[in-house]
Amino acid sequence: MAAQFPEVSKSSSLHPKPPGLILQYGTAGFRTVAAHLDHVMFRMGLLATLRSKKTKSTIGVMVTASHNPEEDNGVKLVDPMGEMVTPAWEGYATQLANAEDADLLTALEDIITKEEIDMSQEANVFVGRDTRSSSASLSDAVLDGVSSLSAGSKDYGLVTTPQLHYMVRCQNTQGKYGEATVDGYYKKLSQAFLQLLKNASNCTDDQKHLSLDGANGIGALKVREMDSHLAKELQISLYNDGSNGKLNFQCGADFVKVQQKAPTGFEVKPGERCCSFDGDADRIVYYYTDSDGQFHLLDGDKIATLISTYLKELLTQASLNLNMAVVQTAYANGSSTRYLENTMKLAVKCAKTGVKHLHHIAQEFDIGVYFEANGHGTVLFSESAEEKIQQLIDNPNSDDEKKRAALLLQNSISVINQTVGDAISDMLLIEAILAIKGMTVQQWDAIYTDLPNRQLKVKVADRRVIDTTDAERRAVTPAGLQDAIDALVKKYRLARSFVRPSGTEDVVRVYAEAITQESADALAHEVSLAVYRLAGGVGDEPKPLH
Repeated sequence: MAAQFPEVSKSSSLHPKPPGLILQYGTAGFRTVAAHLDHVMFRMGLLATLRSKKTKSTIGVMVTASHNPEEDNGVKLVDPMGEMVTPAWEGYATQLANAEDADLLTALEDIITKEEIDMSQEANVFVGRDTRSSSASLSDAVLDGVSSLSAGSKDYGLVTTPQLHYMVRCQNTQGKYGEATVDGYYKKLSQAFLQLLKNASNCTDDQKHLSLDGANGIGALKVREMDSHLAKELQISLYNDGSNGKLNFQCGADFVKVQQKAPTGFEVKPGERCCSFDGDADRIVYYYTDSDGQFHLLDGDKIATLISTYLKELLTQASLNLNMAVVQTAYANGSSTRYLENTMKLAVKCAKTGVKHLHHIAQEFDIGVYFEANGHGTVLFSESAEEKIQQLIDNPNSDDEKKRAALLLQNSISVINQTVGDAISDMLLIEAILAIKGMTVQQWDAIYTDLPNRQLKVKVADRRVIDTTDAERRAVTPAGLQDAIDALVKKYRLARSFVRPSGTEDVVRVYAEAITQESADALAHEVSLAVYRLAGGVGDEPKPLH
C-alpha cells in the first residue's frame, strides 16, 4: 500500500499523530488544543481530496475554532453546495483522524474501497483560515495532505468561515451563485444591500450607525475591508477589532449571549444599536441598553422573527403563494414560537440542536428561515421560489406594488448567504429591514417579550443513559424521568422544560422557562434534581439557585 501512495507515506511522517489521542468529528468538526491538531489537518487534506473525487466537485476545508479560546483550533469540511459535510463522511473523518500512523494507509484504502472512489478523477480543494496564531501552519498541513494526493488547491488565506462556504458554492455552480473571490462576495452583498436601502425613506446618520464588536477575530478584518463598498449607507464603529485584544476573550457573540452583558471595552450608550460577531463570523447577536441602563439581548429567535415577518409581508404584497417555515430548536424561547404561530400564522418546525439539523429541515420549504438561539442562522430559498420571483419581475402585466415586493425579495436573496449562517450577511439584511420598516432596535425588541428562562447542567456518570425524542424535547430513558419533568412543569404558568445529553462531556443540559424568573429558576432546579436522582448524577446534589 505504501507503494500505491508513496507521497502520503512520506508527508505523513512530517505530521505524526500523538499515540493514543482520540478525537471526534462533532457538529462543528474537530476542535481541541491547537498543539494536537497537526496530523488531523494533514489527514483532512487527504479526506477533502477523496470527497472531491467522489463528488466531482470542489470541497472546502476551513481552519477555525469559531468561538473557542485562542489556544484552541479546529477544522471543518465544506460540501459542494457550501453546506456541511454529510454524516457518513463525518464518520470517515473520525476514522482517519484516529488511525495510528502505521494504519493510516489502510484507513485511506478502506474509505476509497467503501465509496468506490476513482483515484484518477481530478480533485480540487479550497482552504481558508481564521486569525489564530496556529492557523497558518495548520492550514499548510491541510495543503500538504491535498498535494500528497496530487490534487489541485486554492489557499484563500484569511477568510471568515461563511466566506469559504460561499466560495465553494460559487465554484461548483460555475459562478451562477456569485464570483468565487472575496471581492466578488463584497460586491454581491453590498450591491444588493444598497438596492434594498433605496426603499428606506430618508434615514438619518443616527439610524445608519451601528456599533460592532468583532470578537478580535476575522470578522473585524473583513468588515473593515468591506466598508468602502457600503458607500457610507451603513456607518460602523468597530470595537474589539483584533488590534490589541485577545480573540473571543470577554467579547464576541457567545460571551454576550451567555453573560447577558455588553463585551468588555465597549461603551454602550443608551438606545444605541449594537451587535457582536463570534470568532469566525458565522454568528451574530444584537443588543442595546435602555435609559435605566438595563441590558436587552436580541438573539437568534428575535432575528428569525424579524426576518420571517419581513419576508411574509413581501410575499403577501407580491401575492406569491410560497410555503415558508421558521425552523427552531428546543432552546428557542416559547414567546417567539407563540408569536410566529399565533400572530404571524407561520409554520414553525423544531429540529435537533446543531445547525446541520436546522439546515436540513429548512430545505424542505420554498423559504426556510432558521436560526439557533445563539445567533447562527440564515434563510434558504428553493430554486422554484427564486424562479417565481424572477417571473413576477419579468412579467409586463405585474402591477407596481407586486413588482416592487418581488424586487425587494430578489435583493434580499442576494444579501443572504444561503450556504451557512453568516454574521456579515445577516447584519446587512437586518440593517436593511430596520431601515425599510423605519424601526428602531427598541421597536424590534418589543415585537414580543421573552419568557424568563434558565439553563443548568448536571454531572452524570454516563450521559448515554439519557435518550431523547421529538427533536430532543422529550426524554425516552431513563424510565420515569419524562413523567417527573411533566409533573414539575404543571406546577408553573406558561412553563416548559427539557433535558438533553451534552455532545461532548458527561453532563446533562437542563432548560426551563416560565412566567417569572423565579419560577424558571425553581423549575430548572427541580428538573436538575430529577436528572441527578434518575440518571446517575455524580458529586453533590444540585443546590437551589436562591
